[in-house]
Amino acid sequence: MAIAVLVILDLWVYPDACSRARQNEPVAVRLGGFTIDAPRVWVAFCVVLFVIFFPLYLAARRAPQ
Repeated sequence: MAIAVLVILDLWVYPDACSRARQNEPVAVRLGGFTIDAPRVWVAFCVVLFVIFFPLYLAARRAPQ
């Protein structure tokens, strides 16, 4: 059950990030010298380290640009 919820949330990240990128409001965060702003990168990081990157995605999506 928990894995199904993680998969559904990970699958939500991609279309949400793509939609925001098309509206010229990309979800972006800068970690040191590394910037995460591409939808496919968000999904990859959310799949690999969900506990860290999904909350970071939610925070970055709410942050003013």
